[in-house]
Amino acid sequence: MKIEDLGFNDTFEKLRNEHNLGDFEIGRVIAEHKERYIVKTTNGEFEAEITGNLRYSAKSREDFPAVGDWVALIIYDADTAIIHGILPRLSVISRQAIGKFGERQIIATNIDCAFIVQAVDRDFNINRLERYLTICYSSKVSPIIVLTKTDLIEPLELKEKVENIHQRLKNVPIVAISNETKEGYESINDKIEKGKTYCLLGSSGVGKSTLTNNLSGKKLMRTDSISDSTGKGKHVTSHRELIILENGGILIDNPGMREVGMTDSTGGVEQVFDEISKFAVNCKFQDCTHTNEIGCAVLEALENGDMNKHAYENYLKIEKEKSFFETSVLEKKKKEKIFGRILKDYKKKDIKGKKY
Repeated sequence: MKIEDLGFNDTFEKLRNEHNLGDFEIGRVIAEHKERYIVKTTNGEFEAEITGNLRYSAKSREDFPAVGDWVALIIYDADTAIIHGILPRLSVISRQAIGKFGERQIIATNIDCAFIVQAVDRDFNINRLERYLTICYSSKVSPIIVLTKTDLIEPLELKEKVENIHQRLKNVPIVAISNETKEGYESINDKIEKGKTYCLLGSSGVGKSTLTNNLSGKKLMRTDSISDSTGKGKHVTSHRELIILENGGILIDNPGMREVGMTDSTGGVEQVFDEISKFAVNCKFQDCTHTNEIGCAVLEALENGDMNKHAYENYLKIEKEKSFFETSVLEKKKKEKIFGRILKDYKKKDIKGKKY
C-alpha cells in the first residue's frame, strides 16, 4: 500500500515539512478507543498512544487525535507506536458536545465529502438535513444527501420527498438508494473518487452500517434492525472507523447521532439559509435578528409568502443554538483566564513563603 492510498497528498507533505515532522513515520488514525488509537501506515496497522507532552499541552479534547487525522509517530515493535504530533487539519466536522457547554466534539477530520444519510420511511426530516448541511458548510466539506430504504415506500412518495428537499435546499446533490435491492448504488459509487475521504452522517438505524458493508463488499460493520416498540434505531456502530473501499475511496462510518448541536461560526448558517441572507441585505438595521424589528425585510418576505415558514423557524432555532454556544465559549475562556490569574498569584506567594 502507498501512503497516497490513505489520502495523503502534496498539501499534507508540505504541512509535514513546515512542522519539522519529516523524521517521523506518517500514518492516519483509522479508529479511536478511549484515547488509544489504531493508526494505519505503509508498514501496517499499529495501536498507538500520544506522548505525555501532547497530553500536557492539550487545551481541550479537540487537541487530541481524531479519526481521519494524519499523525507523526515512532513505531516501537510489530504492534505499538507513540504519536508525537498531529498534522494541521484541512477540515473538521464537529458538533456541540452533549452536556458540555462551550465544547466541540470532533466527528471526523480531513473530510472531502459527507454523505448525509436519512431513511425515507421514518427518519425523514428536512429540518435535520439543514442542521447537517450547516455543519458541512461551516467545515468546508461538500455534502451529498443519501435517502435510504426507498424499497419501503412507493415511487410517488419518494418523488414527493425529493421535491420537498429541492424546494428548501438548492444545489445539494441527492441520491436515493435501497440497501436491500442495491438500486441507486451505481449513482453513489460514481460520486466516490480514489484518494478522497468521505464520511457518513445520520441517526441510528438509517442504514449507514449496511451502506458501508455494501460499498466495501465486506461485512465490516455489525447491523441491526429498528426497534418495533420505539421506532428508533440502535447504536450498532459504537465508534468511528476509517475504511478503504475497493474503488480507492476512503470512508469513515460514524455512530448514529440523535442530537446535532450547532457550533457554527464560519458561514454555514448563511449558506444553508441563503434565501434569508438574500432578503436580509435589505433590512433597515445591519444587526437585525429577523424576529421583531421594524423594517426587517426577512419578516416582510415571510408575511408576503415569499419565504418558507418552516425554513425560517428552523433558522431561528439554529441561530439561537449557535449564539448560545459562542456565548458559552466566551464565558469558559473568561473563567479560565480568572483561574489562571489565581494560580499565578498562588505560585508567587508560594515562592515568597519558601525558606532555603
